[in-house]
Amino acid sequence: MRTVKAYAALSSGSKLETFTYQLPELASDQVDIKIHYCGLCHSDLSMLNNDWGTTKYPLVPGHEIVGEIVALGKEVKNLKIGDKVGLGWFSGSCMHCNQCMDGSQHLCQTAEQTIVGRHGGFANYIRSHWSWAIALPDGIDLAKAGPLLCGGITVFNPIFLANVKPTDRVGVIGIGGLGHMAIKFLKAWGCEVVAFSSHPDKEAQILKMGASKVIDSTNPEALKSIHGRLNFILNTTNVTLDWNSYLKTLAPKGHFHTVGGVLEPMAIPAFSLIGGEKSVGGSPLGGIVLTRTMLEFCVRHNIYPTVEEFKLEDVNQAIAHLENGKARYRIVLKVS
Repeated sequence: MRTVKAYAALSSGSKLETFTYQLPELASDQVDIKIHYCGLCHSDLSMLNNDWGTTKYPLVPGHEIVGEIVALGKEVKNLKIGDKVGLGWFSGSCMHCNQCMDGSQHLCQTAEQTIVGRHGGFANYIRSHWSWAIALPDGIDLAKAGPLLCGGITVFNPIFLANVKPTDRVGVIGIGGLGHMAIKFLKAWGCEVVAFSSHPDKEAQILKMGASKVIDSTNPEALKSIHGRLNFILNTTNVTLDWNSYLKTLAPKGHFHTVGGVLEPMAIPAFSLIGGEKSVGGSPLGGIVLTRTMLEFCVRHNIYPTVEEFKLEDVNQAIAHLENGKARYRIVLKVS
């Protein structure tokens, strides 16, 4: 038995308060992780407010976890005590279905989600299946690595799915917690990156991230100026936009990909796709091997999210900071 000290919401919309619970005996295929850092993500806010109808209270949020192995089951062979690991949205998958066997464990129909039906990383310890405790590469900045385990892999996966080439001209819609990481990845990939932003005052910051050009998404004429020029567009926003205006910026055979959780049906005119053989897709996070690849890519190119750090005990202040749209651009909680 292990006692976990955490911060939990007892009901929808309530502030987090101290919360203690007991972990049962460690299973043979599980590991316990002592948490050093945990990111605060918009998905945590959605779960806190039960926006997706899957929340059970009390809820301990947190799914961008960086820590070290402190206990492991007898069947765990790939990790040892003291290893630094990361844990993201998923904490387990069946490891025998077709999706798991082909490396798409994040598409497993019975995958265990770190903060759905269980307690997450706003705590001093967390438990997971060994497969999702991903060993961190040497040299990685532990204080900034957490958001890579969710937001990072969310925008890295589409680059592979869409077979984005270094010669491509790509667009990123929404330069926030997800979008700013997408720009950094695509710049290192060799692409020309066009950023769509509704905040022209952020242009200098966005260019510094690696964008080649910033388009004011509130200006129809600015959108028209790049009609037919983009090979790939990644949408990171979760609000309804005039999607057709973005489809028009795609070149023939271009691909529009969304990772933003837009709750309303997306209006996609058929003829905007048919005439240019364009396509639309979407994706969640990514599999275990791709996550490892992303982390190695980040170390190789010194790519990290831009973060603001709070102490775990100041979690309610951090949540308010994120809710008020003040985060630049990801928040990480340090666990003392």
